[in-house]
Amino acid sequence: MQGSPTPSGDRLPRRLGLWSAAAVLVGSTIGSGIFRVPSAVAGDVGTVGALALLWTVGGLITLLGALTLAELAVLFPRSGGIYVFLREAYGPLPAFLFGWTELLVIRPSALGAIAVLFAEYFAEFAPVGTAGIRVVAAVAIVTLAAANIRSLRWGAIVQNASTAAKVAALLGLGLLAFALGDPSEGALGRPIALAPTTWGGFGIALVAVMWAYDGWADLTFLGGEVRDPARVLPRALLGGTVTILGVYLVVNAAYLYVLDVPDMVARPLVAADAARTVFADSGAALVAAMVMVSAFGALNGATMTGPRIFFAMAADGLFFRRIGAVHPLYQTPAAAITLAALLGIGYVSVRTFEQLADSFILGIWPFYALAVGAVFKLRRQRPTLPRPYRTLGYPWVPLAFLVASLGLLMNALVEQPASTAFGFGIILLGVPVYFGWRKLRDGNRT
Repeated sequence: MQGSPTPSGDRLPRRLGLWSAAAVLVGSTIGSGIFRVPSAVAGDVGTVGALALLWTVGGLITLLGALTLAELAVLFPRSGGIYVFLREAYGPLPAFLFGWTELLVIRPSALGAIAVLFAEYFAEFAPVGTAGIRVVAAVAIVTLAAANIRSLRWGAIVQNASTAAKVAALLGLGLLAFALGDPSEGALGRPIALAPTTWGGFGIALVAVMWAYDGWADLTFLGGEVRDPARVLPRALLGGTVTILGVYLVVNAAYLYVLDVPDMVARPLVAADAARTVFADSGAALVAAMVMVSAFGALNGATMTGPRIFFAMAADGLFFRRIGAVHPLYQTPAAAITLAALLGIGYVSVRTFEQLADSFILGIWPFYALAVGAVFKLRRQRPTLPRPYRTLGYPWVPLAFLVASLGLLMNALVEQPASTAFGFGIILLGVPVYFGWRKLRDGNRT
């Protein structure tokens, strides 16, 4: 027996309130990036001033996107989020291409990268070797997939608890670093250079920073399961994004207070190393545990949100119908969650953290731009639709986001032509797949 349809056409019950929705956004975003990315971007830009600018610009771009997508999330509060926005604005082909890219690149990369970071910090307590790290990552994916199949409510409880713990721990780490750290050892206690080593490197570093900020749109994938979406979704999107920006700025300042830029470059697990300079080995162990909790919560968030895209595609007839099944007892998209978990395990087996993170950003960013552009298109073509929330600062806010997106993608194409072209190639490969799928589907109906 399938779940009963909701007013928005979904078959999943609306169970998420404001705090759980905000926890999904914050917890999905603050997961792996803030613990791993600062080391990589320090190598790309090389100066304190450029690092500060980098994290601020990344946060502002994210806020512009959240301010805009909130309008669409309220307009179409359905499972699938961006997939639904693209379908309503541009038709089934762009929506299919997003789902196709999500299937092959975005969701497996997200699950894989977060699970790998969780396993790397797990190895701080139980040395398991390179192969063991991949096994631990796969086990984490399977565990959370099983839990989310069992209950969305259980997943929300995990998300609420892990999000509260990670925000408190990160802010606590930052404050203790300022209170107990030695500023003469860090970059903030020395002359501060403002310009990056190269502006091309700044653009590449921004890709990595946007990975750390990514997750702000994941809440929209659960739009069909949020109670009172007209009130909850805008508040959760905006409040959650501002919280993330504040936490990231505090934590990066703390890193630079106790570590110099060359030290950050040489230490990929920068959070543990920053804590070690303040608390010795016991502090590093505490931070490693904190990172594990954070990554576990982010992995849970990614497992909650991403499969709803496959679920929505199947409901539209653009994917295997079985993937759109609702579990008869648990009322969760069990098949879609299982598929996402299997893909994540596959990516863990063959790719590194950095490869996974870059693939994720270059795969999803064109669709973020299209979704934000949909606000202009839908206001022009469907002006009579009720809009309880309208984008603050329209049209300048979405326009600024589009300019930043274009700059990000163009710089990636110049600085990393091979990987960027590969990402765009995966997207374009979906065009013949889409028409082949439609032909097959229509043939089966006759």
